[in-house]
Amino acid sequence: MSLLLDAVNVLAADIPNPKGEAPPELANKVNLVLGIVAWAGTAAGVAGVLITGAMMAISVKRGESSEHMSRLGMVLGGCVLVSTAGPIIQFVFK
Repeated sequence: MSLLLDAVNVLAADIPNPKGEAPPELANKVNLVLGIVAWAGTAAGVAGVLITGAMMAISVKRGESSEHMSRLGMVLGGCVLVSTAGPIIQFVFK
């Protein structure tokens, strides 16, 4: 039993404990990419709402019935997910 404890103490003594920070060059590039992706997600959400609204207006004028509200719900759900992704990740990992 003491041999096992000695082995555990020797193996556990040299476990590295790295800093939780990325190198500044990498952090700047990752922040740039994430900013571009967030901007693209927001632009896609706005375009989705506009397209869904246009499709609703056209189908009402034609007298057609379609499931635009479910499509609008999906677009708005995506908008909420894109806008809250950063704060949710910060809450979970900090």
